Amino acid sequence: MDKRDRAKLFKLRLSEAMAEKSATQSGLARVVGVDRSTISQLLTRDSPRMPNAQVVAECAAALGVSGDWLLGLSDKPERAADLLAASMQVSQAPRALIDEQIFAWHQEAAGYKIRHVPATLPDMLKTSALLRWEYKPHLGKSVDQAIGASRDRLDWMQQSLSDYEIAMPLYEMESLVSCSGYYRGLPKFVRDEQMRYLKQLHEELFPSLRVFLFDARRVYSAPLTVFGPLVAVLYVGQYYMAFRDRERVKVLTEQFDGLVREAYVSERDWPGHLQALSALGS
Repeated sequence: MDKRDRAKLFKLRLSEAMAEKSATQSGLARVVGVDRSTISQLLTRDSPRMPNAQVVAECAAALGVSGDWLLGLSDKPERAADLLAASMQVSQAPRALIDEQIFAWHQEAAGYKIRHVPATLPDMLKTSALLRWEYKPHLGKSVDQAIGASRDRLDWMQQSLSDYEIAMPLYEMESLVSCSGYYRGLPKFVRDEQMRYLKQLHEELFPSLRVFLFDARRVYSAPLTVFGPLVAVLYVGQYYMAFRDRERVKVLTEQFDGLVREAYVSERDWPGHLQALSALGS
């Protein structure tokens, strides 16, 4: 872009920013610390004049935009700090069946593919008995009410026209069947019912629900969810780290797709794997 074209773009964007903020030439001049005539000259369509760096910076600060955008060096009017704040957010991750933030992300991404690496077996795949065993120590007498509300949310998610891909390590299902690790102490009748329920879900929802199992000795992933192209979320215990910028969403999407490529059990092998595990647990 030559100097004259950049000057025209600066004038256009300065005018747009002033209109957005309902700023007058006199008002902007006072904030920037220049004469009104200086602002007037900057806005004159046929003038090739460009301001110095100080004036650009003061105008950008006064109007809440970035200096790079005014100068045509960026297509985003937001300031760098605002862009960074919007691209990554940290929010609390409650230990609860009904997580309003998670459900809001699902609603936002309705119709897109959801890619999910859970910390344990996903709640949407669990029986009420397993949910009760898992959450009653935290929710007490309110666990049945929470399970009912959670089922309503999960029903909505299954009808949202989103495809769900879930990738878990092999040991997750093996621990469930063998009553070890996270599932130590889980009664056998609950485990058997859970395995039957997983087979039922596959029959009812495949191919909109696809489950993959990867060998954690070969590949690893922290718990994460990618909500289409919109947001990617890392789970770090008590907090979610949500990314909205295109590059980081792409990186975490590629992380998930790598797990699928390396899957020891594919989505089509999933029913047979469940059958084999059930036989071992009998």
